[in-house]
Amino acid sequence: MLDHGMLHITTPFGRRPLTAAQVKAQAIADGCLRDTTVEKWAVLRDITEARTQLGLSAPSLAVLDALATFLPETALQMGEGPALVVFPSNRSLVIRTRGMGEATIRRHLAALVDAGIIIRRDSPNGKRYCRRGPAGTIAQAYGFDLSPLVARAAEFASLAEAVRAEALACRIARERVTLLRRDCVKLIEALEEAEGAPGAAMSLRARYGAAMGALPRVPSRSALNAAGEVLAALATDVGKLLLAHQESVESSGNAGRNERHIQDSKPEPSGYEQAFDVKKKDASAPDPQTMPLVAVDAADGGNEPSHLPVRSTYPLGLVLSACPDIRDYARGGIGTWRDLVDTAGLVRSMLGINPNAWDEAREVMGDDAAAVTIAAILQRAEHIKTPGGYLRALVARTKRGEFSLGPVLQALSRRQLGQRASDIPHRRP
Repeated sequence: MLDHGMLHITTPFGRRPLTAAQVKAQAIADGCLRDTTVEKWAVLRDITEARTQLGLSAPSLAVLDALATFLPETALQMGEGPALVVFPSNRSLVIRTRGMGEATIRRHLAALVDAGIIIRRDSPNGKRYCRRGPAGTIAQAYGFDLSPLVARAAEFASLAEAVRAEALACRIARERVTLLRRDCVKLIEALEEAEGAPGAAMSLRARYGAAMGALPRVPSRSALNAAGEVLAALATDVGKLLLAHQESVESSGNAGRNERHIQDSKPEPSGYEQAFDVKKKDASAPDPQTMPLVAVDAADGGNEPSHLPVRSTYPLGLVLSACPDIRDYARGGIGTWRDLVDTAGLVRSMLGINPNAWDEAREVMGDDAAAVTIAAILQRAEHIKTPGGYLRALVARTKRGEFSLGPVLQALSRRQLGQRASDIPHRRP
């Protein structure tokens, strides 16, 4: 329990009312132990990660960063007096926020006050200024008090850690669903092709379709976990049927028939799988690390004219249709090319591609083409061992004029169409 016996609540100037959030922020700051020290930029990073929980927008964070720059010290220490009060003019804030309008700045300052991130210390006339003592030190200051950054640092760190843990749990759940989807589809296909098991997979394929249909476009962690449980049970059931069929075939003792079944039941690889074959067939074949995308380009031939911009050559809808997995990593959906580039910047980190490789790809290919390439790599991530080295290989091919996006998107589009067709329950003739 904090002792607030000597606490003096300051009120805002003019018609602005005193809110409960402002009272709470001042009480927390007053109860913080003196000499408490935090690292300024670490606290701001925690607030950025927890901004949704704190009810803050990205522009509000930009205004907070601008206010923090008026405290030159990296370490913020809770002390007596106005040590953590900043008093910038509106003009100074406009410059520090890279041209944000004054009305917008005032709105986001109010949001920061309401969230208890800063405390308004208004002067008698509402102006921001300081009064210095004989030694030149600040004796009084009127402006914005940043002491909540120190007083609530542990709270912000806890919120940010919870956000990171939730994001990691969602990523793990999404990866589990992705792997189970692959297993279920291929197990059902193997059961359908098994001799002596006609129609046995129809109900299983229907269960798979129902599980996928129940998954929302942007699933939550609970939805992913529920889908994972359903798919895991489905994969187990299909695996049991497939093993039972294999055991019955082996017990028949008809080796010749079994050999013919293995030979006949193996489908011819599609053009897409041939293009993405990762086995090296001879000394003149391309490097297997670059086969999944580069071979498509070589097989379908030709680069698109280098003078045509990506946006006018390939509609955004076509790119997202061919590479739908990148939608799962967008913070607010992908409605523009800028959204795609921003999302690709996040995905490249997840894939282990270092910033230098990403910057080189954007410089050589252009922002849009580099983003499409990242989306394509993500779509084929399970076939690519080192995405960073793979991206550098594509950049090198681009420099030599040997890589284009058109055939890659065509091949990925054909694969998506094939997968959607296979996901529809159908009756075998």
